[in-house]
Amino acid sequence: MGKIVNSTFVSLDGVINHMDRWHFDFIDTESDAFALQQLHDSDALLMGRHTYDVYASAWPTRSGEYADRINAMTKYVASTTLESPAWANTTVLGGDLADAVAKLKQDHHAILMHGYGPVAKALVRDGLLDELVLWVHPMLAGVGTPGDMLISDGLNARLHLLGVNTLSSGVVILSYRAN
Repeated sequence: MGKIVNSTFVSLDGVINHMDRWHFDFIDTESDAFALQQLHDSDALLMGRHTYDVYASAWPTRSGEYADRINAMTKYVASTTLESPAWANTTVLGGDLADAVAKLKQDHHAILMHGYGPVAKALVRDGLLDELVLWVHPMLAGVGTPGDMLISDGLNARLHLLGVNTLSSGVVILSYRAN
């Protein structure tokens, strides 16, 4: 049985969106290497519709080892409205999300998920998210609404620490087992 690993950037005040305000100054060769290793450790990528739209508009035009890997790998997007994905190797997951993801876990070793939006939160609620990797940035974003936050009303789950990796930029990567 495979696992779903969610990898998400978050500011110290819990913001997961508005990354232009707090994230991009922390990208360096060390963080790039960690992110690339996550891709190499995975045999598929799972996204919600918003992440898919952002990625599909950006990654196909980029080059380099990370871009080559993300463009070539198998991708799944959870969406009730997307019908014909243009990004190579993308399959739309329609119908019941929990059933579709449970089947994916049977077919893959490790599925990487970027972003912590409605799809990731649903997977936590359904007990389908196996690991949560938080890239905690030493920045207070100072922006956002409840929808932009890591926290979610009613989402209560005990996590078990797997490891801590401190990057020279000050970003702390916390890895947790979610179930």
